[in-house]
Amino acid sequence: MQSRQWILLPLIALAPTLACAPAAPAPGAPPSGPLQGALVDLSHEYSAEAIFWPTAESFRLDVVAAGTTPAGYYYAANNFATSEHGGTHLDAPIHFAEGRWTVEQIPIERLVGDAVVVDVSAACATQPDYQVSVADLTGWEGANGRIDEGAIVLIRTDYSRRWPDAEKYLGTRERGEAAVPKLHFPGLHADAARWLAETRRVKAVGIDTASIDYGQSTLFEAHRALYERNVPGLENLTNLDRLPARGATIVALPMKIKGGSGAPLRAIAVVPPAGSATQR
Repeated sequence: MQSRQWILLPLIALAPTLACAPAAPAPGAPPSGPLQGALVDLSHEYSAEAIFWPTAESFRLDVVAAGTTPAGYYYAANNFATSEHGGTHLDAPIHFAEGRWTVEQIPIERLVGDAVVVDVSAACATQPDYQVSVADLTGWEGANGRIDEGAIVLIRTDYSRRWPDAEKYLGTRERGEAAVPKLHFPGLHADAARWLAETRRVKAVGIDTASIDYGQSTLFEAHRALYERNVPGLENLTNLDRLPARGATIVALPMKIKGGSGAPLRAIAVVPPAGSATQR
């Protein structure tokens, strides 16, 4: 598409030099190169502090080796273990819809697309059980234009700023089944989920909370409304405040787990230069 040439041309120009690219800058150093300021990381890191559903096994990293070998060179290797649904991750439709796509079956083009960022952070700041409504979505359209078919809709609640404090992020730091009724965080109302899937035919829906459904949900109706229609979910995103309402492109690629109902996710956004015609 012509509107996306600003993404493709710098990448094409950069390709011949990638093999000779210099080492990555030190942590905290400003980015450099033709895409300076254009890439936004939408994923939390996996660590012992990463937040998981109260009943899910947390992330574990076991060091296998880290040191100088008898031959005199340094060598490091680890094993890791994690549940599918924790940290920044993808929900495959089969998670709540029998016979729908597993992780590896999701067409890759469904995980790359134009980002639409719906900001409901003001409401969520005072209403921990807020559910994003159809009115929120049509209100966004009134200010920013119609949500295009094939867009990836991202719900910005700003709960990611509370990470990794589980009590502030989830409503409780307790673990196990007894903790689930104590969850409080915003999510997407089932009617809004159906509207996005059926009326706007979006590719995927993401949110910067622990679940597409709000914390007090017991029937997970937003999950079901999306996943029955093969619309994947992206959960525990971050940095949505760094994206424009529209104009960015999201790339959300999970670990390719055969038969998986979910998978760890590295999601990024490519943001057009300020003043670009694609950024409205």
